[in-house]
Amino acid sequence: MSKITKSAKGQQCQVRLPGICNNNPETVVLAHYRMDGMCGMGIKPNDVLGAYACSACHDEVDRRTRILDAQEARLYHAEGVFRTQSLLLDQHLIQVA
Repeated sequence: MSKITKSAKGQQCQVRLPGICNNNPETVVLAHYRMDGMCGMGIKPNDVLGAYACSACHDEVDRRTRILDAQEARLYHAEGVFRTQSLLLDQHLIQVA
């Protein structure tokens, strides 16, 4: 497990799906954003492309639940990735050269 993956424990959800987010830091994990060319069968995207997500938001963005339109869920997930990247920079877990 990477330092970035471990860093999700106890964090606030950054995906924040309205009406879905459970706001429970105890359930937060790193939810990888999946895009063509960046992942595949058995291949996860780089941890830098992950968002801190509570269990409810993670289920929705991974489409285990289908409460929101898929495109809306993807947008919230992408915004969560950006917010998480900002937190990772603050925690010195990623750097910009």
